[in-house]
Amino acid sequence: VKYHELSDFEKKKYLGEFYSMVSLLKGRDEVKNFFKDLLTLSEVVMISRRIQIAKMLLEGYKHEEIKKKLKIGYATISYVDKWLSSGSGGYEKVIGKYNKKYKEKDEFEKYGYVPFSKEWVRKKYPLHYLLSNIIKGKIKS
Repeated sequence: VKYHELSDFEKKKYLGEFYSMVSLLKGRDEVKNFFKDLLTLSEVVMISRRIQIAKMLLEGYKHEEIKKKLKIGYATISYVDKWLSSGSGGYEKVIGKYNKKYKEKDEFEKYGYVPFSKEWVRKKYPLHYLLSNIIKGKIKS
């Protein structure tokens, strides 16, 4: 069933239960395990990249800089920019809390990887990319 085919009651019920369940999560490990069970790796990466776009926009990066750094299309950047300017303030609130808690540079950026970028995922999950890593010569025999 497609989203637009659901009744308003069903939409509110499903979203309400989802938000309530997420709000019950305590701690990073519980959140991580829940989303690992709920979403595919690809879905988590795509959501995480939206967060990275929002962070960069809030830090003053231009669309072109974000496109080059994250290797992402202008449409996605524009959607995130629109949500930042006319959304409910969720991005800003969470990113603000994150920046307060983790004042130092992102741990991944210390190592030259953008979190959840293609390069980061390839390094973090080498077996998923075993064949392409062998072909590209990234794994020494």
